[in-house]
Amino acid sequence: MESIFAAINSVFAFIGPLSDFLWDFPTNFSWYRNIPILGNFSFAIILLLGSGIFFSFKLGFMQVTYFKKGVHILTEKRSVETGISPLAAFFLSSAMRVGPGNIIGVTGAIAVGGPGALFWMWVSAFFGMAVAYMEGVLAQIFKEKKDDEFVGGLPFYGRRLLGNKVWIGIFLSVLYILYALCCLPAQGFNVVSSIGQMAEIVTGQTIASGSVFYYIIGGLVILLTALIAFGGIRKVTKWTDKMVPIMAVLYVVVVLALVIINLGRIPYFFGAVFSGAFKPQAFFGGVFGTVLAQGVKRGLMSNEAGQGTITMSAAASDAKHPCEQGLLASIGVFLDTIVICTLTGFVVVMAHCWTGADAESWAALDKLPKFTASIAELTPGTGLNAVMTFLVTLCFGLFAFTCLLGMISFSEIAANRIRKDKVCINVVRCVALVVAAFGILCNIAGLELGNLWAFSDLGNILIVYFNVPIVYVGAKYVFKATRHYKKGDGTPFTSAVIGRDDCAFWDEKAKKADAEK
Repeated sequence: MESIFAAINSVFAFIGPLSDFLWDFPTNFSWYRNIPILGNFSFAIILLLGSGIFFSFKLGFMQVTYFKKGVHILTEKRSVETGISPLAAFFLSSAMRVGPGNIIGVTGAIAVGGPGALFWMWVSAFFGMAVAYMEGVLAQIFKEKKDDEFVGGLPFYGRRLLGNKVWIGIFLSVLYILYALCCLPAQGFNVVSSIGQMAEIVTGQTIASGSVFYYIIGGLVILLTALIAFGGIRKVTKWTDKMVPIMAVLYVVVVLALVIINLGRIPYFFGAVFSGAFKPQAFFGGVFGTVLAQGVKRGLMSNEAGQGTITMSAAASDAKHPCEQGLLASIGVFLDTIVICTLTGFVVVMAHCWTGADAESWAALDKLPKFTASIAELTPGTGLNAVMTFLVTLCFGLFAFTCLLGMISFSEIAANRIRKDKVCINVVRCVALVVAAFGILCNIAGLELGNLWAFSDLGNILIVYFNVPIVYVGAKYVFKATRHYKKGDGTPFTSAVIGRDDCAFWDEKAKKADAEK
């Protein structure tokens, strides 16, 4: 088996360098690097952060002024006939956003850029909330009804905004499906490895990666994933509705407990973050660029604002107005980065393992062991160490499993832009399961296919480069929809509101409401 994996790695050896080139462009050219200040930032950073700043001003900073309204929408109890509720859609999107990157990503960012990296995560997430709002509104405006569900997202609004060309919708659908297929092996790997680590903590024994235990666990994970994914989007949301709150609350409680135990280290945390963020070598030396670019590239931030990869969940919601789901998409970024990633940052920064006597050995560890090493530093010589490590590993496994479900579900929705028959949908589901199983086999073999998984980095940047320009094309419609929403005069949202005639669902909904009066 090792020879097979080695062959696959060698075949895809060019993917990593290609991905790095696209992410770093044009900083990989000396003429650009020599430009003062600007030369530190790649086009991807400028595109993402610049778009967030632009949309924030154009929307009147809705991520702040309408944050309370978004929370109110989340807490509303609604019964829906078609699609899923806004809350269910929020949980489904959070299943993708809140992933392993919230733990290993932040740890890696701080390892590379120091504590100041966390501050720039906050900045980029704040403006990213505006981009997520834009994507969510577009997904709602151009969603389509399929039986008792809604389908939409990037492949759908991309097609409508670019001349309603069939090939554009198919291209964007294939692009997303390929992106998901490239990410699924890592999620399958993470789910099984976390279960194995929890078993080792409980038993106190090392379990060989190729043992029967891992084969059984791998088979059960694939079986459970298949049972949920083949039930359609509504069945998936029934699971994510339960798992997302549990994993988020559990992680918050565990980290807050660590913070309370180490109250004396809180001043160090804030001092390290803010002083690190504003040191000249941090700002002008590229740490800001490293945090933002590597955050999306490695799933460090994991909120995916600007990629359009979570817009399928926004479209699936039976919202009263397109802007409602845009607000929830914005809150999703807040939950992911400002809350969950910050909690991870508390642990890593307060432990500050990279500055102590064990700094050299800490630097050599992989990202998850770095985080668990930080937990050990905050609970030295106590029984809490094993308990906290177990609970964090459990959260890590849940994060990975919900990502697994989300990617398969969103691939299914994207496939509807290609063909809406069951054969096409089931083929996509089966391929996704096989690819996830491949990641599990990598775990059992004790191997990590870095070159193959670099495909996800490539998929990320390609989707950003396609999605963000499309969002700009549709921006005028989002702005018009937002003005209509802010006006709040009770008039229904229709195609006429944004100056189009092809928002079929919203026009039919308005006609139905008039007929019932």
